[in-house]
Amino acid sequence: MTSRSELLIIAGARALAGRRVCFVGIGLPNIAVTLAQRTVAPDLELIYESGVYGSVPPRQPLSIGDPCLVTGSLAVMPMPELFQYYLQGGRVDVGFLGAAQLNRHGDVNTTVIGDYDSPKVRLPGSGGACDIALNAGEVFILMRQSTRSFVERVDFVTSPGRPPHRRGLTTVITDLGEYGFEEGELALRRLHPGVTLDEVHAATGWRLRISRELGETPAPTAEELRLLRSELDPNGTYRK
Repeated sequence: MTSRSELLIIAGARALAGRRVCFVGIGLPNIAVTLAQRTVAPDLELIYESGVYGSVPPRQPLSIGDPCLVTGSLAVMPMPELFQYYLQGGRVDVGFLGAAQLNRHGDVNTTVIGDYDSPKVRLPGSGGACDIALNAGEVFILMRQSTRSFVERVDFVTSPGRPPHRRGLTTVITDLGEYGFEEGELALRRLHPGVTLDEVHAATGWRLRISRELGETPAPTAEELRLLRSELDPNGTYRK
């Protein structure tokens, strides 16, 4: 039986087909890009905001400062050089991020839940996410979906979803389906196997737009599941 977290990760990996340079965050985005390197994007080059270019980490990193990120890398450099010469220089095809909250326009919150001055939860903040959202060729977001994460109004705009004169956020993948943009709003384009429209609506904090060409995400292959379960996440930290 395939879990919905496994569907989320595998769909995220497949979205990277044809991409070459990816600026990636830790957590779900990272396991998706490492799966992509082993399947649809073998030439994918990973950039981490700690200053690492072309990393091939032997395991899932615990943080952006984990030494394993340096393994096999093409270059290690100061953060200002990485952001200025690569990201702001237009050399990043896709930024792959997570989100705590997302609204219909694709604005991302990773700063606070609740009021900024006295929040219910203080989140990690922007880090390099806002810079990535503004400067990457396009942005993907990988996240679990509920009415707490898909909200009518984010509590704080950490990263704009659709910045002027940029493609910005183009793809959102959750444990329920895959989303793009139609007329400036998120639109459901694919349902994952076993997921119903009623479930998606119940997990969304606004009246969701449904694409006229709504399809179903292809089921995972045996090889994708083997890689995910045996090599990338044998302890089930991300896929349960």
